[in-house]
Amino acid sequence: MLRPLNLGCLALLSLLLAACSSAPEAPSRYSQKHDSIPARLPSADELIEPEPSFEPYSRQGNRTYQLFGRTWHILDNVEGYTQEGTASWYGEKFHGHLTSNGETYDMYAMSAAHKTLPLPSYVRVTNLNNQQSVVVRVNDRGPFHGNRIIDLSYVAAYKIGMLKTGTAPVRIEVLQPPEPNTAIAVTTPIAPTSVPQFYIQVHAGADPQRLALEAEKLQQIYAVPATTQPNNGLYKVMLGPFAEPQTNELLEQLRQAGYPDAFRVAVP
Repeated sequence: MLRPLNLGCLALLSLLLAACSSAPEAPSRYSQKHDSIPARLPSADELIEPEPSFEPYSRQGNRTYQLFGRTWHILDNVEGYTQEGTASWYGEKFHGHLTSNGETYDMYAMSAAHKTLPLPSYVRVTNLNNQQSVVVRVNDRGPFHGNRIIDLSYVAAYKIGMLKTGTAPVRIEVLQPPEPNTAIAVTTPIAPTSVPQFYIQVHAGADPQRLALEAEKLQQIYAVPATTQPNNGLYKVMLGPFAEPQTNELLEQLRQAGYPDAFRVAVP
């Protein structure tokens, strides 16, 4: 026959259950509980996209892995690889922490996270809402939330106009630079592979707050990257960078909209 528990046992059992239910959460390596947007806009230099170049795959982050009950296999062949789906972005919370291939995440660098592309890979990401695109270097794993296919750095998300929405439908295309082959002799001149890019300077002045508001207004009106830059004690509002045809088209629009002194500046 079972004996009834005495009051002392009941009190002890209650304390144990309460302790279990209120156990502290596991410590996080991040100082922030939730991600956040940084305090400043990207600089003009930070908006320049990386030039894809051949890189050996990293020693870290390129093996089959398991997470959240799923197994992820790294793609062996990414030639011609494209994918469409939802993109998200990550910022302040992860800034300065290690990526999956052992590098340090910089929210002002043109980088991204993908679940199965080899690390590093270069991809072009096009926002299907506005057709703006950006080239990023994939050096991290993720995202593992919902049906998202790529996590962009803050600056990359800023450049394709998806910060306010948080997510956007995108198309990603892998860019594969050829592996160097020193055995091939080049006998004919090679055309330059980089396309000239330009900024458009719209304003200059001594009030950085007023100019920052103007940059934000232009970004919203024209859906293009805009920032302010110091210039010999003053500040200037810069749009871009863009390829030459887009630069000339936007420059004409700005002049017709009441910015007759706007002019283009070549990216060094």
